Amino acid sequence: MTQYVDTSSVIPSNLADTKAETKNYKFLIGGVLLLAVVVGLIVYSTFSTAAYYMTVSEVNQEAAKMVGQRVRVSGQVVANSEDWNPQEVTLRFSIHDETGAELPVVFFGPRPDNFLRAAEAIAEGTLLADGSFQADTLLLKCPSRYEEEPEEVFVRSER
Repeated sequence: MTQYVDTSSVIPSNLADTKAETKNYKFLIGGVLLLAVVVGLIVYSTFSTAAYYMTVSEVNQEAAKMVGQRVRVSGQVVANSEDWNPQEVTLRFSIHDETGAELPVVFFGPRPDNFLRAAEAIAEGTLLADGSFQADTLLLKCPSRYEEEPEEVFVRSER
């Protein structure tokens, strides 16, 4: 003989709906927190690696305000200004811009192989109180060997 038990009084009918709703809220709150952390990391990394991009003249003009700030500066490498010290692994040189303003740069690290051929340097780092620039990153632009040589044109007179 089979005996049936009335389960309507023992298990509430809305119990399954209540558990599903609380699970949805937990995932929603977790997703919002995860999104907030990702956005926070993006903002932090953007501001911590941001650097002003300036010319040599601008750095010299704003030197008092720029001491200790992260700056990216670009200029032509001054010929014969290289002072390489392999014992201290220190490279000192100067850069200038089209106005003729010069900025001494100090880079602690190995001298790039293509430094002697460098036409332009982009240095990223901080301006020191003595007016020199301590570079953490050094990018060199060299004249391209793949550029076309100027074409020679001979003109003859028809006389």
